[in-house]
Amino acid sequence: MSSPGQVNGKTGNQSCSKCGFVHYQNPKPCVGAVILQNGKVLLVRRANEPFKNHWDFPGGFLECGERAEDGLKREVGEELTVGVKIIRVLGIYPDTYGPGGEATLNIYYYCKILPGNIVPQIEIAEAEWFAINALPAPLAFGHVKLVLNTLK
Repeated sequence: MSSPGQVNGKTGNQSCSKCGFVHYQNPKPCVGAVILQNGKVLLVRRANEPFKNHWDFPGGFLECGERAEDGLKREVGEELTVGVKIIRVLGIYPDTYGPGGEATLNIYYYCKILPGNIVPQIEIAEAEWFAINALPAPLAFGHVKLVLNTLK
């Protein structure tokens, strides 16, 4: 394999000069839940790096072979001990994760929360409802602000 270079105008891929095989540097898929209730959006304050103590949406990385919708329900359940009903895809946002800037592709769903008590788990310092015109700071990840702008 050659060192990372350009393949079809995209950077980060590696190709073999002998056989032509290309190893693509693909982004990792992530999911996020945009949960609105009574004119407020549910955000979580991250308990871990990257962006520890920054506000984010519930969600996370998909597991291998997992459907995005199933991964979203799993992540919300793991983080907040409640379920969600997925209404529709809200948008898809490229970004990066961590100090190495690993590429991510973030799939956001508009959801309704199912009955139950929100209990933040180990990855979440707290969960809180915010009015769209009174959002907290600081926000995690660059795409979080883009998602919130779709709600205004």
